Amino acid sequence: MRRADRPDDVRILGRRTGRGSELSRDQTSLALPARLPIDAWMRIGQDLGTAADSATWWLGDWLVYGQDRYPERYRRAIDETALDYQTLRNYAWVARKFPPGRRRPVLSMQHHAEVASLDPEVQDNWLDRAQQGGWSRNELRRRIRTATTPGAGARPIAVELRLAVTQARHGLWEDAADRANRDLSAWVLEVLDAAARRATEDRERMRIAEAG
Repeated sequence: MRRADRPDDVRILGRRTGRGSELSRDQTSLALPARLPIDAWMRIGQDLGTAADSATWWLGDWLVYGQDRYPERYRRAIDETALDYQTLRNYAWVARKFPPGRRRPVLSMQHHAEVASLDPEVQDNWLDRAQQGGWSRNELRRRIRTATTPGAGARPIAVELRLAVTQARHGLWEDAADRANRDLSAWVLEVLDAAARRATEDRERMRIAEAG
């Protein structure tokens, strides 16, 4: 007997079970039956978690399609929805990094996001380990940080930088990040690193010129 055919099963779609119990839901609520076996309750949670993670991939693919097919119009279309643009951009960034054939169904999009900035071979290695070890997203993040921290016992420095920019400038940066196929934060860091390297090189050239 399939799981969905069990008489005590309760479906997310609100279908009645063999005992007359009913699960109903609308846009802002989920109503569970008064008498719900714990195994059915756990299955509902698992199904909801799977549906929620699937939706992030679907949204990412949806935005990628818009970016590729309607590059001049997709931003306006998103602005007219109730969806958060920055969140969608993050979904799209991860979706581009991982074509459908490279996605791991047993791992969440958040797992994939943790390794999205790495080289493909390194991505696959970490995802393989996370899948085999049953790691949570936080555990995967912790292990990556431990493996990439230079020096024994060294801790990465977390710096929060806040900038006051106009909407036009913010949009210009987002468009540039889109064209570079980068997350906005990653793109900003790359631009700042490049500018810092150029400034250092310019100072070194001036020092050499003055010394000569």
